[in-house]
Amino acid sequence: MTTLIIGAHGQIGQQLIKVLAESGDTPRAMVRTDAQAQTVKALGAEPVIADLEDDFRQAFSGCDKVVFTAGSGAKTGPDKTILVDLWGAIKAVDVAREMGTRHFVMVSSRGAEDPEKGPAKIKHYTVCKKLADDHLLASGVPYTIFRPGRLTDDEATGNVSTAWAENPEEQWISRADVALAIAHSLKHPEVTGGQVYPLFHGASTLDEALNRR
Repeated sequence: MTTLIIGAHGQIGQQLIKVLAESGDTPRAMVRTDAQAQTVKALGAEPVIADLEDDFRQAFSGCDKVVFTAGSGAKTGPDKTILVDLWGAIKAVDVAREMGTRHFVMVSSRGAEDPEKGPAKIKHYTVCKKLADDHLLASGVPYTIFRPGRLTDDEATGNVSTAWAENPEEQWISRADVALAIAHSLKHPEVTGGQVYPLFHGASTLDEALNRR
C-alpha cells in the first residue's frame, strides 16, 4: 500500500518520509516545486508535483493512505490559512472519499477541539483546523486525527502522551515524535482508526498511548 503525504516538504513531512523509508516504504510526497521534489526524493520518497490551491487529484492515484500535514505557516496571513489549512484539507478529504482512501491521517492542532478557549491571536487558525477536522469526521473516510501541542525541534524519544495537559507549558511535542506517531497510526489503523488524539510529550510508548481506547 502506498501512502500519500500532503505537505511532504514541511518539517513533519520530511521527518515522516525518513521514518517510513527506514521501514522499507516508499511514500509518495506531494510538493509544489522541482527543488522540493529533489529534497523529498533524496529522503526516500516518490515525489509528485501538485498544489493544494489548484487541482491535485492526480497525486492520489494508486495511494491507499493519506497523511495531511500541510500548513500555511506562521509567516503567512489568515487568507493562506483559509486556503491551505481549511480549504485545502477539505478538498483533500473530498478526493480521498472519491478515491476510496482506506486511512486518512489528519495533523490538526491543539485548540481545534474548542477555538473559543484558545488565544484570540490564533483563533482564525484553530477555527480552520476545527472545521477541517469536522469535515473529515463527517465524510465517512476512515480517519485518525492528531492534535499536537506546540511543536519543537527536539530529537525523537518515541514517548508521548494523549492525555490533555492542563498546563499550557506542558502542551508541547517534538516534530520528530509527531512523525513517529503518524507512522505508528499508519501501521495500526485497526487500533488508531476512528480516534482523535491530543498529542504531547510524555512517558508512554506509542503502543501504550495510541493503542489505548
